[in-house]
Amino acid sequence: MNGCGSSMSKEMVDSGDEPHVLAVDDNLLDRTLVEKLLKKSSCKVTTAENAARALEFLGLNLDNNQRNNSVSKVNMIITDYCMPGMTGYELLKKIKESSIFREIPVVIMSSDNSPNRVNQCLEEGAQMFMLKPLKQSDVTKLKGHLMNSRS
Repeated sequence: MNGCGSSMSKEMVDSGDEPHVLAVDDNLLDRTLVEKLLKKSSCKVTTAENAARALEFLGLNLDNNQRNNSVSKVNMIITDYCMPGMTGYELLKKIKESSIFREIPVVIMSSDNSPNRVNQCLEEGAQMFMLKPLKQSDVTKLKGHLMNSRS
C-alpha cells in the first residue's frame, strides 16, 4: 500500500481532484477490501480502524475553537455498523449532528441487513445501507453519490 493504511496525513486530504472517502471499519480485511475497491475506482481513501479515529480525523472530537483550522475535507464516509466502542450508527448520528459535515453522504455497511437496522440508519440520514463484503458493483453505485456530493 502507498502509506494510506490507518495513518491520516494532511497531504492525502488536500491533493488532487479525486473524490475523498473516509472508510471506517474495525476489521482489517474489510477495511483493506473497501480501500482497494475505492482506489480502483479513482477515489482517494483514508482509513480509520474505529469511530473514535474517524471523529479525530474529521476534527469532531475537538472543541469549537480548534475545529475550524483542522477540519478534513471528505466527500463521503463509509462505515461498518458493528464496531466496538462506538457503532457506525452512533458515528452517523454524530456526523449528522455536525453543522460542518451533515451534508456529507454516509454509507453504512453490515453483514446483517435486518430491516430494523436498515430503516434506523436510513431514517437517521444514511445515504445507503450496503451488505458486506463490498463488491465492485457496490462501488459503482457509490460513485454516483460521490459525484453528486462534490458539486
